[in-house]
Amino acid sequence: MNLDDIRIDIDILDAQIVQLLEERMTLVSQVATFKKMTGGRVLDNSRELVILDRVASRVVDPDYTETVVNTFKDILKNSRAYQEKVLKD
Repeated sequence: MNLDDIRIDIDILDAQIVQLLEERMTLVSQVATFKKMTGGRVLDNSRELVILDRVASRVVDPDYTETVVNTFKDILKNSRAYQEKVLKD
């Protein structure tokens, strides 16, 4: 396998990740709408800790745990930013 082949595989995975992130954001949008109707707060620390613990427990290769968890921290941060935007509109 050469570098171009590896990059093709990465591109395929990136397309799948984009699709899954869009599906996740659709659900985040529903959460934001619910919170807007009920006066809920965007940040739920306990929920985020559960998510991050679950993510860490699902990583098979321990060398990747920190990177994967940090990636999910970014996903959660951006999801909160989106929810804040929805609540302001």
